Formats: sequence, C-alpha cells, structure tokens
Amino acid sequence: MASLQKKFVFFSLLKLCMILVVSSRGAVYTPPNVERVTDQFSRISVNQGYNVFYGGSNIHLTNNGTSVDLILDKSSGSGLVSKNKFYYGFFNAAMKLPAGFTSGIVIAFYLSNTDLFPHNHDEIDFELLGHEKRRDWILQTNLYGNGSVSTGREEKFYLWFDPTQDFHDYSILWNSHHLVFLVDNIPVREVIHNAAISSVYPAKAMSAYVTMWDGSQWATHGGKYPVNYNYAPFVASLRGIEMEGCIVQTKDSATACSKGSVSSLTDPVDGQEFAKLSQEQTTGLEWARGKHMFYSYCQDNSRYKVLPPECTAK
Repeated sequence: MASLQKKFVFFSLLKLCMILVVSSRGAVYTPPNVERVTDQFSRISVNQGYNVFYGGSNIHLTNNGTSVDLILDKSSGSGLVSKNKFYYGFFNAAMKLPAGFTSGIVIAFYLSNTDLFPHNHDEIDFELLGHEKRRDWILQTNLYGNGSVSTGREEKFYLWFDPTQDFHDYSILWNSHHLVFLVDNIPVREVIHNAAISSVYPAKAMSAYVTMWDGSQWATHGGKYPVNYNYAPFVASLRGIEMEGCIVQTKDSATACSKGSVSSLTDPVDGQEFAKLSQEQTTGLEWARGKHMFYSYCQDNSRYKVLPPECTAK
C-alpha cells in the first residue's frame, strides 16, 4: 500500500510539473491555415544575399553557404547586411534561436537606411528578445519613418511554438499599400499606408540586416537581467533567405531600380495579390493578435497621453 501511495504521489507531482511547464509558456493554440507567401519567392544562399556587417569571427557559414550561424559571446556579437538596398519588397529569414537562459539577448531581422539618412532614417524591425523570467522568447515588431524615433510603435507577442527547436520563417512585406509582418506566413501585424501614418511610413530604400547582440541595458529594464555569459556561446542559425524587391543603385529611391538583372520600374510586390490581405490572411491576423499579442503602443495610454494618429484613424 505504501508503495502504491508513493507512486500516486510521484505521478501527481509529475502531472503538476507538466501543467506548470505548459502554463508558463502560455496556452497552446493551433494556427489557422494560410497561403504560403514564402513559396512565391526564390530562396538564395547567404553569400548571394549578405555581407558581414560586424563580428566576422562569430559568423560561421554552414551547408555550403546556404545557412549561417550567428554567435554572441563575451568578445562580440555578430551581424549581416544585405549586398543591395531595396525600395519595397519581400524579405524572409528562417531562424532557429538559442535555447536555455537567454535574458538580454536580442536577435534582430530588420530593414534600415540609417547609414544614408542618419537624421531621418526609416526602419522596419523584427526583434526577438530573450526573456528574463519565463525563459521564452518574445517577438517585438516596430517601425520608423523619416526619423520618427521619438514615437515607438512597438507591438509584442508570445510565440505559439518553441523557436529554439526548429527553424521558423519571419517575413516582411513592404510596398506602397501596406507593411505586413508575418511569422510562418501568418500575418501578425499590418500597417496600412493611409493619411494618418503617411508622414512616418517607411518610404526610402533600405538594406536588410540580421544581427545578434547584447541588449541587456535596452531589453531588460536598464540591465536588471543582463546576459549571463556562463551560458555562452549563444548561437542563432539562419537559412531560408529571401529578398526580392527593387534594387536601388543611388540614394534616390525614386530612380530606376532593377529586379535581379532585369531592369524594371515596377515593384515586384506591387501587384493586386500583394495590395491587401486575403480572407485567410485576415483570419490569421485576427488569430495572432487575439491569442498572442500582449502589448501594443496603441493601447498604452500611460505612455501616450494623446495616442499617435494612426491608432484612432478609422
């Protein structure tokens, strides 16, 4: 009898631990089916698309250059920058993130032109933030246009999968109609280009970047939970690179651009199929935001006494 009681207590505790683990990661939801936008564009190797941005010794090409490991250790972070600058386009990175205690680590996949326009730059950000308490990764999106950095337009999400176990696609669709952030082809955020946001809508040619860095001061409440280098090196793996848009050769985004080697004045993501979300994509967007978004600047009345105009636009 005592043996049976011990077994009962053991399995009860095991069940409780499993419940706590699941609850600490949040409820598990099955994502809706959506069309695969990533299938509409070609994947390229790392060397085809990117140059070293910084931390060259912490950048290791793998699988004959089709993938790459970005490393953060006590000596340095690491980063890549696209060989070309793009005026509108579709950009994808499939990433697998480091597991374990990742507080303070920031992995960013973003577009920016701060090198050309230091005082009025544009930026479109995916930022994956190592979390100090849950040991989960947090997804943050943000954007700036014409140097509008005084107004943060952040939105934050819990992911519906473990990003450390496999590769997942993070995509940016940017054209004159709207800006869409997608995770595994599911839209998580859409910024419609309308009059309310027009003055700060990213609209100049940008480079694509992928970086891994120590964001302890910025990402953990002024360094409250800094990167613990006892767990280093931290490795993020990258593959599934897609970047297709108008390649700009000069600082003036309005000049002729080219799609690959074919001269073109047409944005390759400006067709009707990219002008607005489909019904499936809209359903996916509502699912992602309803189930997984836990912060939006448009709901932050303590931060903004008067919300930015796009938050209240109809």
